[in-house]
Amino acid sequence: MSLKGAKSPTRDRKLRSTGTKARARVDRIRKPRADLEQQLEKYRHELVEAREHLAEALEQQTATSEVLQVISSSPGQLEPVFQAILENATRICEAKFGMLYLWEREGQYRVAALHGAPPRLAKERRRGTVIRSAPGSILGRVAQMKHTVHIADVRAEKNHIDPPPAFTPSGIAIYGGARTALAVPMLKEGQLIGAFAIYRQEVRPFTDKQIELITSFANQAVIAIENTRLLSELRQRTDDLSESLEQQTATSEVLRVISSSPGELEPVFRAMLANAVRICEAKFGTLYLREGDGFRAVAMHNAPAAYVEARATIVHPPPDTSLGQAAMTKRAAQVADVKQTKGYVEGNPFTVSAVDAGGYRTVLSVPMLKEGELIGAIAIHRQEVRPFTDKQIELVQNFANQAVIAIENTRLLNELRESLQQQTATADVLKVISRSTFDLQMVLNTLVESAARLCEAEKAFIYRFDGELLRMAATYNISEPHKDFGKRNPIRPGRHTVAARAALERRTVHIEDVHADPEYTYGAQDFAPHGSLLGVPMLRGGEELLGVIVLIMGEVQPFTEKQIELVTTFADQAVIAIENVRLFEEVQARTEELSESLQQQTATADVLKVISRSTFDLQTVLDTLVESATRLCEADYAWLFQRDGDVFRLAAIYGHAADVHGRLKEYFQGREVPADRGSVTGRAALEARVVHVPDVLADPDYTWSGAQEIGGYRSALGAPLLRKGDVAGVIFVAKKVPQPFTAKQIELVTTFAIRR
Repeated sequence: MSLKGAKSPTRDRKLRSTGTKARARVDRIRKPRADLEQQLEKYRHELVEAREHLAEALEQQTATSEVLQVISSSPGQLEPVFQAILENATRICEAKFGMLYLWEREGQYRVAALHGAPPRLAKERRRGTVIRSAPGSILGRVAQMKHTVHIADVRAEKNHIDPPPAFTPSGIAIYGGARTALAVPMLKEGQLIGAFAIYRQEVRPFTDKQIELITSFANQAVIAIENTRLLSELRQRTDDLSESLEQQTATSEVLRVISSSPGELEPVFRAMLANAVRICEAKFGTLYLREGDGFRAVAMHNAPAAYVEARATIVHPPPDTSLGQAAMTKRAAQVADVKQTKGYVEGNPFTVSAVDAGGYRTVLSVPMLKEGELIGAIAIHRQEVRPFTDKQIELVQNFANQAVIAIENTRLLNELRESLQQQTATADVLKVISRSTFDLQMVLNTLVESAARLCEAEKAFIYRFDGELLRMAATYNISEPHKDFGKRNPIRPGRHTVAARAALERRTVHIEDVHADPEYTYGAQDFAPHGSLLGVPMLRGGEELLGVIVLIMGEVQPFTEKQIELVTTFADQAVIAIENVRLFEEVQARTEELSESLQQQTATADVLKVISRSTFDLQTVLDTLVESATRLCEADYAWLFQRDGDVFRLAAIYGHAADVHGRLKEYFQGREVPADRGSVTGRAALEARVVHVPDVLADPDYTWSGAQEIGGYRSALGAPLLRKGDVAGVIFVAKKVPQPFTAKQIELVTTFAIRR
């Protein structure tokens, strides 16, 4: 047998070994490739998931941005905000429709917005509809538990009614086709204010991310509601301040007219009526003065010509008119609709002619009273049925009081002028009085000198009564020892001197011979012998004692009746002068108070305007606050710190030079101000009240020397920014010199802090 071509066992083994090794090498090559492909597939899957997550996050961010844009562009308007929130939530969470409810009261919600609801459900649940939520319903559970309620299948619920009434919460399942439902409570400080609900028409539960998103939208709705409430309060406060400012301005204007037109009632009445008509939004106004049992119109503003003609004579208003009621009750009276009164219906000429001529429907009449007596009335009219508010009535009442003061001032001044015309012998005295109306000492000096000269008396005194004693106020031809004696020995009303007797009896006392009067025991006799004495009391209203004029004859020479009458006239003139000064000082004080109040109201209104225009620009508001606080408190600097946890950080600064400003900002960069006694800011925060340090360098507890060295301040004032009793920040106002702040400045900064 030939061995050629036969397979050798050794060769086969070698071939098998070689093949095995080759396959192993191929396997080693294929395995990494498979692993690589598996890794690539994993990366592709992760990339797809990442893209999906990114798209989902982008969509949510876009929706949130859209809602925030609606909130910022619609301050105070909740409807567009609710609608935007609802539309985005329904779309992103792949729901069929959604509803937003506001909590009304126990067991009741009001529909505030809806999106995508089927027609039948939309009809039953239209916006504004109030629904009652059953305890087991989804809204009832939200109200009870105040947390999210997620129902996978509404029809599988035990409390489901089939078919339910359309207006009940379970009716959504039938009339809205809802299967899966999600409701999220809207909470403010733990209190339920509404609920956010979305629905699917198939059984498909919402994911955790979708629930989280709906919760976020519910929180945005709460923020929008709170912002709207705060903005509404701010606008109301701004309106109140604006109204107060307008009234203060009008009052100030009338007082300026009074002070610039002494004795002239016409410009005063015109100014009062013009301001009353304008501020109270009336059509025209009338000012009446009482004459006997009737009234005469003495001033009008913007009245129709026919009405002016109808009121050209004395009128006697019937009891059912506002003027008649004001006259009877001596209180403000208004008629909401004159055409509904008995007088108009029955054709009373007074009412019918006035309405036909003036065309008015609503009228307000306010009486003008002097010491309880009716002297006139102010009436303002509207040509539509619209009653006047309490504030408007109060304003007209204020004008009526001012009119009484103006009339009384004019009466006093007219009496003075009449006296000037009748008493030619006192012309020089009255000229001085007219030139020195409000220089009381000059008037008294002139009176006492003129009285002595015209009555040919040797000496004269004027005493002022302080309620207990007569004190020397003016003298004529009195020696210095006698003056000194009189100043050191005020006189008590009694019988021992002519002045004391006139004060006691409130009448003129004439002692023809002082040496023959046993009751006269005044020690001043030791300084000079007296002959005849005359004491004339200065009485206001015939009873109230203001002082006494005393004239002395060097010898027994009784005063004549004309001389006594003349001194009595001088006493009356002294009363008028004293009263004019008192009235002038009251008007001046009131005018100054109004001017200061106007300045503060204007500054506060300016700050509130900035706040209202910068609702979402906090830095602008803070900068305005520190600038206004600095200016109104006449300070050099102001800082504002905001709370950050348990510490406070600088948020606004005003008043420093640029280099100091930069150094202070650098100093406070990253620096925390704790609530302790080491700083004015910390102290105000710690005690939750205004802290006033007249000189920080003299305060042993003050430790912020670094800030003081850079800022260079000495006097400091810290006012906490309080929000519901908690300190949200501190306004710090300072001066370069150790000069304490005034009480009004402290009050103003406190007002700003509270408004923050």
